[in-house]
Amino acid sequence: MNYKKLDTALAMALNEVQDSEEQSLVVFIHTEPVPDAKATAFLESLGVNVTKGRDVFTATLSANAVSQLSEQPWVQYIRLSQKLRSLDKE
Repeated sequence: MNYKKLDTALAMALNEVQDSEEQSLVVFIHTEPVPDAKATAFLESLGVNVTKGRDVFTATLSANAVSQLSEQPWVQYIRLSQKLRSLDKE
C-alpha cells in the first residue's frame, strides 16, 4: 500500500475495515490525464465506470482494491468520499 497516495480520512477508514474484501469504501480516484488502455482495463476490472477523457473516477471499493490501486504508477491520489449531511433542520 502506498500511503502517500491516500488522504488522511481514507487511511483512517482502512484501519477500521473488518473485511478487506468487502466493497465498503466510496472513493475518488485521481489518475494521470488520459489513462491508457491497460489502466482503463484495470479500473474496469475493479468495477470502476471509466468515462473517456476523464481523470477523476468514483467507485465503491474494498480495502484490497484500494491497496492495489495505490501501487499503480498512473494513480495520483485516492480520496475518501465524505458523507453528505442533510440541510433540513427538523
